[in-house]
Amino acid sequence: MTAEAAPLPAPGHMGVDYEQRVDFDRLREYRLGRAKASLEASECGAFLLFDFYNIRYVTQTWIGGALGDKMTRYALLTRGGEPKLWDFGSAARHHRLYSPWLDPADCHAGMLGLRGAIAPSAGLMEDAVRQIKGLLEDAGVADAPVGVDIVEPPFLFEMQRQGLTVVDAQQLMLDARQLKSQDEITLLTQAAAMVDGVYQDIVEALKPGIRENEIVALANQRLYAMGSDQVEAINAVSGERCNPHPHNFSDRLIRPGDQAFFDIIHSFNGYRTCYYRTFSVGSATPSQRDAYTRAREWMDAAIAMIKPGVTTDQVASVWPRATEFGFEDEMAAFGLQFGHGLGLGLHERPIISRLNSMREPIELQPGMVFALETYCPADDGFSAARIEEEVVVTEAGSRILTLFPAQDLVVANPY
Repeated sequence: MTAEAAPLPAPGHMGVDYEQRVDFDRLREYRLGRAKASLEASECGAFLLFDFYNIRYVTQTWIGGALGDKMTRYALLTRGGEPKLWDFGSAARHHRLYSPWLDPADCHAGMLGLRGAIAPSAGLMEDAVRQIKGLLEDAGVADAPVGVDIVEPPFLFEMQRQGLTVVDAQQLMLDARQLKSQDEITLLTQAAAMVDGVYQDIVEALKPGIRENEIVALANQRLYAMGSDQVEAINAVSGERCNPHPHNFSDRLIRPGDQAFFDIIHSFNGYRTCYYRTFSVGSATPSQRDAYTRAREWMDAAIAMIKPGVTTDQVASVWPRATEFGFEDEMAAFGLQFGHGLGLGLHERPIISRLNSMREPIELQPGMVFALETYCPADDGFSAARIEEEVVVTEAGSRILTLFPAQDLVVANPY
């Protein structure tokens, strides 16, 4: 199926009795099943997870980025066992009450130090490792390696001091998360549909005198009002800031004739978007239109490649080399002609670029969901075009999730 096929369903966000929408029980079962299968296929006796996307994937719990990324929450999954979770204070009691898929006895309060704010000398890490080691012994896997995704050095050292062998689990968990279920694809589609609407708001607001940060504020307000659970970041880049791409936003005033591009990164029920669009404000120059045309051609060439069995080096090969659009090497241009998996995390598998894909290609499979990004600097020396499309790999080819018009350069509020 081609990119022009009908969009995937993006049903309403509520649970209703008159339509089949997201089946969250099925989603939880799929994610835990994939993690267990990855564990069983590995050398590990258990996974000890600190990455808060992996914790959500395995335990189906979430308490937000402000606490979730402080290396205090962690989960343990042993061979043949069910996930055990250590969470921030009262959150553990909340899980016992409202997360019936977890055994209440497996929901613990935990504290390791808030990324060093409580020094390791306080003994919290030592106590935690002793408890984990006891659980491994109870499960009969204490002599097998423990797979850990990310970890603070003092905690790693404490695990080693207490005789545990630590290996990398992040690769195994990313493998598990790589293929999306129908419920995950529906959530990704719903998240993209929210951004479709935000771009309509941006086009209407994009006039001389508005600031980049005001567009960011508008997008945040609309996304949270529509039900986003996290607006991770929004890039707003205009005028002379377009080239080179700074990957941020500022308080710059939008001016007549500016080229401007935006990236909206948010999540709905955990599932993320990465969704660039480029506009000209009031009018567009031939230089801006030419840059956009080339960025679109590179995008369409990549989309045309997407089907099962194609490898990521083949996709990356249709994009220009870094030296062809003004950069000294692929590292300096990384992230401009680029593809990256989307799911609970912003950058999952596959990662597609000339930097890595030529030496370690990955085969595309049905169920992969990723964003494709292209960037073309204009020959005026400061404008640039940036386009991004989210695609699902199906047995028949690719399906597009990002539907706000981008085949041609959109001029917002033309004169």
